[in-house]
Amino acid sequence: MPRGLFITLEGLDGSGKTTQIKRLAAWLKKRNPTDDPVVTRQPGGTVTGDQIRALVLDSRSTGLLPLAEMALMFADRVQAIGEIIQPALEQGKVVLCDRFTDSTEAYQGGGRQIGSAPVLELHRLLCGNLQPDLTLLLLPSLESSLERARNRNHRVESQTGEDESRFESEQDAFYGRVWEKYREIAAREAERVVLIEGDLSIDEVHERIAGAVAARLVTASIG
Repeated sequence: MPRGLFITLEGLDGSGKTTQIKRLAAWLKKRNPTDDPVVTRQPGGTVTGDQIRALVLDSRSTGLLPLAEMALMFADRVQAIGEIIQPALEQGKVVLCDRFTDSTEAYQGGGRQIGSAPVLELHRLLCGNLQPDLTLLLLPSLESSLERARNRNHRVESQTGEDESRFESEQDAFYGRVWEKYREIAAREAERVVLIEGDLSIDEVHERIAGAVAARLVTASIG
């Protein structure tokens, strides 16, 4: 059986990834009604991953050192690869993942100033250097992303009591470093990363995503 297609969505919180991954999953299902894409997220997506997510994203997790934070992100990722991503790819499925190692390089490598080299080396050692076939990087303006993310987290916490605002409490300088690291990744990985930049409408972003995915599906002879 041919290997499936591994697609990741990246960007700052508030960039619209959650909305777009849902729309992309629906678009793929309409294109191939007999085969649902596998949709997951990082951190999270597995029982172990959800526990890690609760710890890492909770604003009450104070004092978590940058290297410990990075190690937790990779623990989540290793579990997701073994439990969800690799089995689905071996079954010929399309896998959509909200964040992958690019996020660790941007947030911990850039934002926490650990650097790219340790992130990429851990990815090689722990994740078998598994690379997405296509990465969709959403980069609306920094200001609009942060405003949407902070407003969303306040709304979710008031409605559900779930606290995932630890990163959104960071200063703008942190997010400036994340932003620049994402642009660095896009330039370095131009064959893999499709950069969708600017404050576009939801429909405009979806159209660009659908075009990029359709082209990659043809290349991979899937769907």
